[in-house]
Amino acid sequence: MSEKVIENNKVSVIGTVVSGFTFSHEVFGEGFYLVDLKVNRLSDQTDVIPLLVSERLMDVKTDYTGSTIEAIGQFRSYNRHEGVKNRLVLSVFVREVNFLEEFTDYTKTNQIYLDGYICKEPIYRKTPLGREIADILLAVNRPYGKSDYIPCIAWGRNARYASAFQVGTRVRLWGRVQSREYTKKISDVQCEKRTAYEVSVSKLEEVE
Repeated sequence: MSEKVIENNKVSVIGTVVSGFTFSHEVFGEGFYLVDLKVNRLSDQTDVIPLLVSERLMDVKTDYTGSTIEAIGQFRSYNRHEGVKNRLVLSVFVREVNFLEEFTDYTKTNQIYLDGYICKEPIYRKTPLGREIADILLAVNRPYGKSDYIPCIAWGRNARYASAFQVGTRVRLWGRVQSREYTKKISDVQCEKRTAYEVSVSKLEEVE
């Protein structure tokens, strides 16, 4: 397996475990579980980020709620079938876990680096207050011909720069993983609260 392929998707998040483990799926007899990590932002807000953890990496029968951990891995996506539609589900696939006694440097709680390809035309818009935003969907290759499809959001001059990207453009970007609540209309009378996960871009560049 080429090291280069692994290096195109790197995430490091530090936070507090705020849930127990729930079973996700099994691959070749190895069970994978989801657990939620609350990560502080510098702005006093928090993101709750799902971690996908192997039972071989952590004891999934133990309740780690309240523990401070550093999780290192990759931001992964998969399509979950819901009725007739597919829904893109995102989580941090954890390769390494470190338990931390004390943590004070909140500038390093949430870092991601991606190297991938624009797979959908960027959507550029302005908020009512005039802030520029661009939505980007990045395809990041995995080994064995698979890809992760990762929604990213750029602001200001980065949004302007990203708005000119063509489908197929190779892009490197740095930022943070964030969670965002939104309301999904299910029918005329029913709405559902959901959480979206995306990368908030702090820096990006086109790769020639």
